[in-house]
Formats: sequence, structure tokens, C-alpha cells
Amino acid sequence: MRRPRVGAVRIVVEQALASARAYPFPGTESMQTPLQITVRGMPPSEALDTHIREKAAKLDTFHPRIVSCRVSVEQLGRHQHQGREFRVRIDARVPGHKELVANRDHHEDVYVALRDAFDAMARQLEEAAREQRGEVKQHDVPGHGRVARLFADEGYGFIETSDGRELYFSRDNVAYPTFDDLAPGTEVQFIEAWAAEGAQAKRVSAGKHRA
Repeated sequence: MRRPRVGAVRIVVEQALASARAYPFPGTESMQTPLQITVRGMPPSEALDTHIREKAAKLDTFHPRIVSCRVSVEQLGRHQHQGREFRVRIDARVPGHKELVANRDHHEDVYVALRDAFDAMARQLEEAAREQRGEVKQHDVPGHGRVARLFADEGYGFIETSDGRELYFSRDNVAYPTFDDLAPGTEVQFIEAWAAEGAQAKRVSAGKHRA
């Protein structure tokens, strides 16, 4: 059975009027620095911790040499109309590369925020691995299309390309202006990239572009 790379975990729980505490987690020492989970503004949860560890354990399928990984989950103040809001940040280090960072905010559902943040980190790790292998990027020429469908609450959508295909993109793939500024029919420019789920659009920017 394959052993996860993030077997050792240090959990730091930071709450109002409470000091940080560390809890060792038994397992392998594959990472140079054990996975660190920080929770702020909310009580510790074994279910949440297990979910994060399972998500983090899958990151090594996108890059084989992750040196360290830190996951921060914060519950922000309640909003009168939107209720709870959660913020997730993931920091990862790999050899020969700057620190990779993925941020995600999502109202009410911390698990959706975690899913989107880990998906964004997986894409960054995969791209870093490709660069380190010296692979030639096949899709660096910008493509053009229109936003076909948007799922605003879930933070993703699809672009109809000039050749009639549809490419997935997420909130984290939008370079300019912001995901919330897009609408069906918006003309966009993008870079096509390959991920575990298939072809998708990244570095999406809105506006009319010269082909």
C-alpha cells in the first residue's frame, strides 16, 4: 500500500483568548517539514482535520517532491446577510521553486473553500512539476472565446473556444478583472493547459482581444 507523503501532522489551533497548541500525529516522515494545519476563530474538529489530511495526502500525485505544506482555515466574522464566512490558505514548497500559495474564501461552507483551495494548489504543483521536468509547454499561445456558462456560487464556469470546444475554469484561473465581473457571453483570452481532469483554461482575462 502506498504511504501518503503527509503522514506527520502538526495542528495549531488559535482561538480568541487561547494560546496555540501543537498535537503530534503518528505516521511517516516523508516531508522534510510535517504538514501543519492552523485553525482560527472556530473550535477544533476531528472531522475537519481528517478531511484536510486526506486532501493534503493527494497532493503528491501532482508533484513528487513536496518539501512542506501549511493549511490555514479561518472563520471570519459573521455577516448580517451572508452568515459565516471561511477563508482557506495553502502554502506549499517544492525544490527549486518559489513558495506556492492558494487562497479561497467561501461563505458558509468551509469544505467548499477547502475543495477549491486544494484544487488550485494541485494545478500549481502540477505546473511546477512540468517546468522542473523541462517539458515544453504546448498551449502558451493565447486562445480566444466567450464565457459559455457560469456557476457563481461554486466558483467555476466554462469557456466556449473559437473551435467550438468547452474548457473548464475556476475563480482562481481568472487573471483580470475578477471572476465576479464575468458573465455569460463575455469575451475572454486564456491559456489552455492540461490538468488531471483534462484540458482547462487558465490566466483568463476578459475583454476583446486581437486574435
